[in-house]
Parts: sequence; structure tokens; C-alpha cells
Amino acid sequence: MWQGGSNITGFIRLREFFRAHKRYYITGIAALILVNSAQLVMPKMIGKLTDLIADGEFRRADLVRFSLLFIGLAVLIAILRYFWRVNIMGTARKMEYTLRNMFFEHLESLSTEFFNYNKTGDLMAHATNDIHAVRMALGPGIVNSVDAVFLTSVTIYMMASTISWRLTLVALVPLPFMIAVGIGFGRLIHRRFRRVQEAFALLSDRAQENFSGIRVIKGFAREKSEDERFRDVNELNVARNMDLVRVHALFHPLIGYCASLAFVIILGYGGSLVLNGSISLGDFVAFNSYLGMLIWPVMAISWVINTIQRGKASMDRLNTIFAKRSEIADPEESALEHLEGGIEFRNLTFTYPNSTEPVLKGISAEVQPGQVVGILGRTGSGKTTLLNLLLRLYDTERGMIKLDGVDIQDISLEVLRTNIGYVPQESFLFSTTINENIDFAATGSSLERVMEYAKIAEVYDNIMEFPNKFDTIVGERGVTLSGGQKQRIALARALIKEPRILILDDSFSAVDTETEEAILQNLRRVLPGKTVLIVSHRISTIKHADQIFVVEEGRITQRGRHEELVDEPGLYSELYHKQLLEEQIHSVR
Repeated sequence: MWQGGSNITGFIRLREFFRAHKRYYITGIAALILVNSAQLVMPKMIGKLTDLIADGEFRRADLVRFSLLFIGLAVLIAILRYFWRVNIMGTARKMEYTLRNMFFEHLESLSTEFFNYNKTGDLMAHATNDIHAVRMALGPGIVNSVDAVFLTSVTIYMMASTISWRLTLVALVPLPFMIAVGIGFGRLIHRRFRRVQEAFALLSDRAQENFSGIRVIKGFAREKSEDERFRDVNELNVARNMDLVRVHALFHPLIGYCASLAFVIILGYGGSLVLNGSISLGDFVAFNSYLGMLIWPVMAISWVINTIQRGKASMDRLNTIFAKRSEIADPEESALEHLEGGIEFRNLTFTYPNSTEPVLKGISAEVQPGQVVGILGRTGSGKTTLLNLLLRLYDTERGMIKLDGVDIQDISLEVLRTNIGYVPQESFLFSTTINENIDFAATGSSLERVMEYAKIAEVYDNIMEFPNKFDTIVGERGVTLSGGQKQRIALARALIKEPRILILDDSFSAVDTETEEAILQNLRRVLPGKTVLIVSHRISTIKHADQIFVVEEGRITQRGRHEELVDEPGLYSELYHKQLLEEQIHSVR
């Protein structure tokens, strides 16, 4: 009926779901077969009724008997239809739910490198359109497959065995052509539907990107140019869909033509059989009823091919994502259950995937538990990369990074990231309340504790100015807040975890110097005994650190305390005197 077993193998990923829910599918298919069987009784009853009328033997009692039979059969069919819909269609909905959860969980397991090269819009198309197409294949697709196989075979048997095998053979002349058309068009539909899904992914991505960047678009007055760009992908989407529509426009009329041809043949040949007495008028009426019933399952063959091909194309796209594996392997058993905060870099060298030039080159350093370490360097020197490696967003060679004397790759990701509080350069907030954003780690903290950490991050007063205070819903990505407010809420979010290691990656860039100094004072009070790594371009942020690393072109070129580095020729002293001069000029103004 379609491209052999290759259409089935794409769905193997769902085998556990099918094992767990097979009884529902079996019950639904059994109910569907009973419905079809009950429907096959109807033509024979109509034929019998016709013969009684034609022979003049029809009585009032026959009318009551046939009426009760038709009503009883209709009630039985209605009940059985309810059962097959609940079991087959309902299970398909559960499959959609399960597959979407599987897809989301798999995406969360992938490394950041995957998201660097896969657009959000494309992934959204996978999570919506593709999974919907799979549901259609495993819901309505199964129903129509059963109809196509059972109704076709049993109807042909009833026509041949109870009426006339000669008339049946004549009626089936167009059938091979209909099947051939279905197979040929099915392959074409598969290819074109895959292209439709790809075009939809481009459309989704362009829309998502424009909605997220609407403030930039308006700020640069680029509405018209973005309209043109959106129109281009929208036209591509329409063109790909029209390619598919053209196939359908030719496919269905061809199948319908073949079905009509069968009726014309039967009217001619069947009518002659009635006239010469080979079959009765009732048999002829019953045969036409059977033929009418046969048209749908034969037509369903084309629908099944269409639906299965769409589902297969979408499942193939999903399987491509499912086949991706994170480069970051989690150990079977964590060598540590919690961290004390000791960090050691041994000749750390790192090159990003798809790059040939190393970003970090032979870095060696040791951080004792409870130390505050400042990291200074120009943009692009490798500071953020160093912090990303501590979070295992990327992997290095074994032995290059150790925490508490244990290789970082022997510590589970859950232990590692639970014990590290991270505030990135670009603070991302979720579109929910400020309270939930701060307690994102789900510590179960009370509102009073959330307030406490908001005060430490010096954002409490700002929050209390909002009408709904800590119940204020921040916009998408926190766009309703200023940059400084987002940074400080992100800081409170990291602090409330009470991590053993706190990483601050230029986290005060949007905060004024007075607020920054207040935050640092608060941190000194609440973080004794915690290891803190602070990346900053401001000397004032890191001058009280226990040790400072100056990173240039992927290497640590200077290290020591503030008092030592100020008097040492190099980047630190250069930046210190430059910033000192800027402060003096600013104070004069």
C-alpha cells in the first residue's frame, strides 16, 4: 500500500508507548471491525427488503421487523463507534503528549553547541506541526488503514460469494489502477510534504526572531525591510504548499474517476444480469450498496498513503533530532556528592568545535575553597570560555580541570551545576513573576527569604516600586525591566541557591558604581567560605579579591593581588590608571 517496511521503521522510537498502550489499540481496532461488520449486514437487509417488495410478499409485520433491525443495528454501530474513537483517537492524543514530552526532554539533554546551530523556529515546527502529523498517522491513519484492508476484503468477499463473482470481477477492473496511482502519488506526497515542513520551519523562525527583536526593528526603523524578508519566506511557504496541493488536486480526482467508472460498468453489466434473471433485483440493489461501501475504503487507501507519508516525513525529521547526542557525557556515578569549592586548571587548552584556533592556551591556576578570584581581560580574551568550561557547557581533555581534586568529568552534571551559582553576561528572565524568577532553582523559599536575597542584590527597593511588587509579571526575557534590574534579579536567583561556587560573568556592567559597591559589600557579608569567580572590566569590582588573573589572548599573563598588580607593568596597571583618570575627570564634572 505504501513504501514497504521503511514507513514503519521510522516509528520504532515509539515502541515502548505502543507496548504500554497496545490493549487500547487492540480494543479500538476490534470495535472498528465490529462496526464495519455491522455495516456489511445493511446491504443484504436492503436487498432482502427489495426482493420482498418486488415479489409482492411485503407485509406490515415485515415493516416493523426491518425497522427494528435497522434501529438496533444503528444503535449498536453508534456504541461501537464511541469505543473505537475513544481507544484509537484517544490513544493517539496520548501518543502526541508522550512524543512532545520526549522531544522536549531530549532537547534539554543536548549541549549548548546544538542550539548554536539550530534555530528556535525550526525546533518549534518540530514540536508542533511534525508531532501533529505523527498523531494523524497513528490515529486517523490506523482507522483508515483498518477500513481500507478489512472493508475492502470483506466487501469483495460478500459481493462475490453472496451475489455474483462475475459481476464482482467486472466491478474490480479499475482497482489495480487505483492502487498503482496511490503508491506513485504517495511517494511524491512524502517528498513534497517534507519540503512543506521545512518551509514552515523557516517561516516560524523568521516570525519568532522578529517578535523577539521587535524593539530593535522599531529602533532602527526597519519595519519595511523586515516585512520584505517575512514576505519572502511566506511566499516560499505558500509555494511549497501549492506544490503539495497540485499533487492532491490531481490525485483525488483520479481516484474518484476510477470509482465512478466502476459504477458505470456495474450499471451496464449488472442491469443485463437482472434482465436475464441471473441475479434478482434485490441482489442488484445490494451489490450497488456494497459497491458504494467499497468506494470509501478504496478511497481511504489514498488517504492512508497521504497520512502515513506525512507522518513518516515528520517522524524522520524528529528522528534526526533524536539521533543527536550531547557531547557532554554524564558519568554513571558521581565521584562527589557536593563541592567544597577547590578549583584547579592544569595546562588548560580549549578550541571550540568547528574552529582551528584555540581560545585558551595552557592556562594553569589553582583556587582554594573560599577564595574570591577576580578575572580581568579585554573582550574576546577567553574569560567567558573559562567559566563555561567550569559549568561543563563544553568539555576539555581529562585532567585539565579538577574540582576538589576530582576530574570535572567524573562529577555528575546535577551535582556540578547544583553547587554552582551562575550569573551570565546577558541575564535571561522568564515570563513569570519576579518571585518565581528569583526562586527559579525551586528551593521552596518563602517570600521573606526571596525578599532577603533581593535586598542582598540591591534590587528590593526597585521591586517594591512596582504595583504588584514581587508578583509582578516580567515581559518576555524580562524586557519590561532595565538592564541593571535584570542583572540584579539574576544575581538574587543565583544567590538563593546558596552555591559552593559563585560565578559572576561581568554581572555588574549595567549597574552604576555606587550600587555595585553596595552589592559587593553585601556579598562579602553573606559569602564567607564560598568560592567566588568574578569577571569584570572594572578594577573597582575585583580589587579586593584574594587573587586576580589577567587573561590576554587565552593566556594568564599576570596574577596576584591588587596591590601587587598595580605596581607591575602590564594590562592591569594600564587599565587601573586609565579608569582612575576617568573617575577623576567625572568627579570634576
